[in-house]
Amino acid sequence: MNYNKITENIIGCAIEVHRALGPGLLESAYQECLFHELENLGYSVKKEIIQSIIYKDKKLDHGYRIDLLIENSIVIELKTVEKLTDVHSAQILTYMKLGDYPVGLLLNFKTKLLKNGIKRFVNTLE
Repeated sequence: MNYNKITENIIGCAIEVHRALGPGLLESAYQECLFHELENLGYSVKKEIIQSIIYKDKKLDHGYRIDLLIENSIVIELKTVEKLTDVHSAQILTYMKLGDYPVGLLLNFKTKLLKNGIKRFVNTLE
């Protein structure tokens, strides 16, 4: 799977959504529009995926929710915050680790230019 090409397409779709809507909406609005754009490109897209955690040998399905999962491989975490922090990076890295996903994108739509709100992550623990 060509993760670089897919993430390039995801970023292109996210920029299209941001141009159309601008900053200032809830994450859910961007999520729905990005979901629509990616499906139109023919990608397998799932939203609000429950990511289980294992705690003391017990599987718990009340762990995390992945905003979007593309092609069962690429985690998309959407934010609408003033500034991305280390906690946001830790969050997506945790999703990637728990699900053994190879690539992740952290997208902050509360920016004047979306390119300033994009971080790409690679799971080096594969």
